[in-house]
Amino acid sequence: MAKLLRVLSKYKNKAKSILKMENKEELQTEEQVLTQETDNVSENIEAVIEETVEISETEKLQGEIAELKDKYLRLYSDFDNFRKRTAKEKLEMIQSASEKVIVDVIPVIDDIERATANAQEGEISEGIQLIFNKLINTLATKGLKPMDAKGQVFNPDVHEAITQFPAPTEDDKGKVFDVVEKGYYLNEKVIRFAKVVVAN
Repeated sequence: MAKLLRVLSKYKNKAKSILKMENKEELQTEEQVLTQETDNVSENIEAVIEETVEISETEKLQGEIAELKDKYLRLYSDFDNFRKRTAKEKLEMIQSASEKVIVDVIPVIDDIERATANAQEGEISEGIQLIFNKLINTLATKGLKPMDAKGQVFNPDVHEAITQFPAPTEDDKGKVFDVVEKGYYLNEKVIRFAKVVVAN
């Protein structure tokens, strides 16, 4: 732009000097020189304009490339997060697909355990005991695991305190004194809280 202003001021000065000239030959020579210089200037101006247009197009294309790269990275990141989340949900669904059935079977297990504990010797046959053990082992392969709560420090995340009991010793304070109803895990997830008596 500065170059263009310099050329224009040069022409202005030449035009003033031409007006002052009285000789026609000098005027014709000057006119030819001016015509040539005008052609050169117009070529220079066209070159500068083309160069400016190329630079602005290059900058525009670089901006578009940067924008597209950003969009691509965001899209890739979103897809990767979606893929991981879907895989995690699928794994959780597979692991806990039988949760409702197992939760419904747990009271039956409690009843059989109470019956076995309170039965007189010989009242429950060895065959029934084997069937019960087979049921427990089958549920264990599906991820069912009983909680070991007695003697543990009371934890409200896995235990449900039914009542409190005076602690026999100072060491027993805050610990589970007795288990009223067993708690169970299914693949490390609590599906039934242990109902306990806490020593206080």
